[in-house]
Amino acid sequence: MFENDIKLAKEARLNAWSPYGKYYVGACLRCKDGTTYLGCNVENHGIQSICAERTAFVKALSDGKREFETIAIVGAPVGEEPTVECVPCGYCRQFISEFVDDKFKFITEDNGEIKTYTIDDLLPNHFDF
Repeated sequence: MFENDIKLAKEARLNAWSPYGKYYVGACLRCKDGTTYLGCNVENHGIQSICAERTAFVKALSDGKREFETIAIVGAPVGEEPTVECVPCGYCRQFISEFVDDKFKFITEDNGEIKTYTIDDLLPNHFDF
């Protein structure tokens, strides 16, 4: 069911700009209307780097999307294929929590096994106004 989104995230990962960390991450955000937005991590000299997950969300939000279903995330060092699970950093978890409901799923792949998480799994007690 989620294999295509993992595949798209792997393709997005190839566009990453990670000359410092040398860790390429790709994300595929699926909106409730079925549209998808891809994102990759983009580093820079300063501290304003952006993760793949936030890239995908910002692209979707700037297109007026407000209802989200899933996000598939993959990552690995440059030159390697993603094989181990890649979950969002704390900043991304809090950022994403602003825009998703309890049914939203984070999708990862760990040695060929698809795993899913909710926002409560990854960020218990997140800010929620």
